[in-house]
Amino acid sequence: MSDQLIEEYISAHISEEPPLLAQTYRETHLHHLYPRMCSGHVQGRLLKMLTAMIRPRRVLELGAFTGYSTLCMAEALEPGAELHTVEIDDELEDELLERFSRAQTAGSITLHIGDALEVLPTMEGKWDMVFMDANKRHYPQYYEMLVDRVNPGGYIIADNTLWDGKVAQTPPPSDAQTRGIMEFNDMVAKDSRVEVCIVPVRDGLTIIRIKE
Repeated sequence: MSDQLIEEYISAHISEEPPLLAQTYRETHLHHLYPRMCSGHVQGRLLKMLTAMIRPRRVLELGAFTGYSTLCMAEALEPGAELHTVEIDDELEDELLERFSRAQTAGSITLHIGDALEVLPTMEGKWDMVFMDANKRHYPQYYEMLVDRVNPGGYIIADNTLWDGKVAQTPPPSDAQTRGIMEFNDMVAKDSRVEVCIVPVRDGLTIIRIKE
């Protein structure tokens, strides 16, 4: 059975996609290049479920794109919790702010425009949950900057860590994105401070728990 048929079966047997998210997914495919970067129904429901299970007070997202994953995590936040999302593309700012304003959880979301490598040092405090989905070349740097800033028992969740299976091959020297993900995967696997698993949903989702 094809992966497409399996994904369609899963979509039909999980919680329904909320209207705002369905609209976001459609608009992303109509108006943006590389719409595949949008999380989508299956991964989105998983992100919401993980957020509900972790019950974080402070969430950080690196890479908002059109806001689909942001909205999924915000759905599950408890009252008073906050979600900070960093997006490098300033042309998406107005679209994101308008879309977030339509969410019931709008008050929990703060948008930061800029390069995550430059924005992260300006952000204070620790995090309970981090979702990494920004520049794949910089996954190792993001991890190094964040692992000690996640509370014990907290989680880092990284997207695209199987990268269409390229991580199991030898990439050409020019493929900086694949090499970045491979370096990140190796780094996490060897880090005694964390527990890690990879879920083969979509393009690979790595779940990292900071040991207590």
